[in-house]
Amino acid sequence: MRDAEDAAPTVCGLERSPNLPGVIGNPMGEGEACMPRMVRFHQLGGPEVLKIEEQASKQPGQGEARIRVYAVGLNRAELMFIRGQYLEHPSLPAGLGYEAAGVVEAVGPDVDKNWAGKSVATIPSFSMNQYPMFGEEVIAPVAALGEYPANLSSTEGAAIWMQYLTAYGALIAIADLAKGDFVLIPAASSSVGIAAIEIAKAEGAVSIATTRKSNKKAELLSLGADHVIATEEEDFGARVKEITGGKGARVIFDPVAGPFLEKLAEAAAPGGIIFQYGALSMQPTPFPLFAALVKGLTFRGYVLMEITGHPEKLAVAKRYVYDRLAVPPEDREDVPVLPDGGGLQISRIEHSGRESCDYCCVIHMDP
Repeated sequence: MRDAEDAAPTVCGLERSPNLPGVIGNPMGEGEACMPRMVRFHQLGGPEVLKIEEQASKQPGQGEARIRVYAVGLNRAELMFIRGQYLEHPSLPAGLGYEAAGVVEAVGPDVDKNWAGKSVATIPSFSMNQYPMFGEEVIAPVAALGEYPANLSSTEGAAIWMQYLTAYGALIAIADLAKGDFVLIPAASSSVGIAAIEIAKAEGAVSIATTRKSNKKAELLSLGADHVIATEEEDFGARVKEITGGKGARVIFDPVAGPFLEKLAEAAAPGGIIFQYGALSMQPTPFPLFAALVKGLTFRGYVLMEITGHPEKLAVAKRYVYDRLAVPPEDREDVPVLPDGGGLQISRIEHSGRESCDYCCVIHMDP
């Protein structure tokens, strides 16, 4: 296979004009349409239930755009969705995917025509049942489109909005994180955890990242964490007291839940706020009543849609993230990208077959 830089832009295996108007040639015979491929599933399960299927090309309707996909982002949300463990249940047969980056090929009749030809990435603010993003060509609501900084590749563009907006909503929009605040970030090696570390540093807060074992310490420190605690190897409570001078953390941003919540409550500062935005432990979560009473703690469930579901909040959030990811032209390095009008082709899906592996799936999308 040729390098992406040298490859001719293709769709359905055929060369495509660089100006996006259509396909050169027709593999299916006169009058037959080229069928873009989607990743879909017909039963609940792990990566092994995912199938590659052809689907007729669609025209965007009111408030919609059609995107030629260059890259997709895979999050834990999709893995939970195909297992029937996510916030919304799949309507089988179903597609999946929140994040895709590509070029707008067409827009609905009521949509600003200036969107056409722009490089965009989708922002999770919709139902995966209605708008699945894992495909060569997808329909997305225009309200969910975000342009990404020119210094980022399409692959990077497909991996920014979920992680940074999730962290932004809790830490900035709600908690109003400020200089000098201590913020505790469990499961810090996740994409959202790393985003939280970067946001804390940008605001001058002190980040305390946690991970189960010390083998990730060096990497988390290199990513900007001020302190890292290996919870299975260190005395968690004692370390938090040492780092904060006995004050505790004002903001706690937790995707784990389960019994660990009791330790987090003990580590919180009086009047602190604990955001619960996930359930990675998959265990019952006892309420730490006495710590809550004595310290006057706030426990808050939080989901990304609190931000992305409200246009005025989303606009502020997008600007916050965009401005901090953008690099001035004079500081940019060359970033390899696919040729204009190119795209990706879904070729195969691989999975390891190990039930214990959450992320043992690769969706091959070849240039």
